[in-house]
This record gives sequence, structure tokens and C-alpha cells, in this order.
Amino acid sequence: MPAIPKHRQPIINAAVTLFRRQGYARTGLNDIVDVSGAPKGSLYHYFPLGKSSIAVAAVEEAGRRVATTIEALARECRSTGELLRAHARLLAGWMRSSGFRNGCPITTVLLELAPRERAVAEAGRKAYAARVAILSDNSWLTAIRRRGPRRLPFSARRRCRERSFRPASSAADARSK
Repeated sequence: MPAIPKHRQPIINAAVTLFRRQGYARTGLNDIVDVSGAPKGSLYHYFPLGKSSIAVAAVEEAGRRVATTIEALARECRSTGELLRAHARLLAGWMRSSGFRNGCPITTVLLELAPRERAVAEAGRKAYAARVAILSDNSWLTAIRRRGPRRLPFSARRRCRERSFRPASSAADARSK
């Protein structure tokens, strides 16, 4: 049975935190080692291609975290517009609590490395595609069309009446009027 990668996730978590706080260029491998608590040899074991491969893993991890957050908000919100406003409030709160020192690790890394580092650019594309997929998921609308609103339980019919059928851009346009 292969050994569980003990230090890989702490290295990725440290990179996400450091890239968010100080960017890719200002984050050294020694910073990642210090914050992660991993032996320096683990960096080279798990990421033999160097710092840019750590950046790929950090962008993927940050993308998963954002997708998880947006999925949770989507379960609570009644419309795409409401979801976007809730996410913006959450981001503003995080920024405020950090004294406006923390940014988005995905954007920070992409601005510094893409398009020069194709693997990083691809990880960023996938992270943003996951967000868009969640925002454009109309599975609840598909259920209504397939079954008809009368066949859904009362609570589902009520939620469907409260939801907006417009895509995010239309909801944002309507909100600004």
C-alpha cells in the first residue's frame, strides 16, 4: 500500500495562503516550507517541476474552495443575482477581516504567470469554468420542465416560484435599473 502524501496538502495550503497575501513572485520556497512545516525535500518530492507546479496545485485547490463556497451559497439563494450578491458580501468580509491584505490566490498567480506558464493558465481556466458551471446550473429548472410544477412537492414549487429564470447577466441588468 502506498504511503499517504503527508506533506503535500500542507504545502499546497501554505502556497494558497502566501500567494493570497504576497503574490507568487514575493513567495519563496523557504516561505512555503516555513508556513507548511514540511521538510524542504518534500517540495521537490511532490513538486519536482518546481515552484510553478506548486502554483498549479495552489490554483486548483483555491478553485475547489471557491466552487465549494459557491455551491453552498447556491443551495441557500433563490436566484443567481442573490447568489452573486451573497458571494460579493462574503468576499468583502474576508477582505475587510484581512485588513485588505489578502487577495484572490487564483487571480494573483494568473496575473503573474499566465500565459507564460501554460499549466498554470489551464488550472486557472478550469477554476473559473467550475464557477461558471455552478452559476449556470439550471438543474432545478430542468426538473420543472420535465415533471411540471404541479408534480413537484409544495416546498419545491414555492422555491421554483421564488427563483429567477434569467441568467446572471439579465439578473444583473434588471438589478441596475
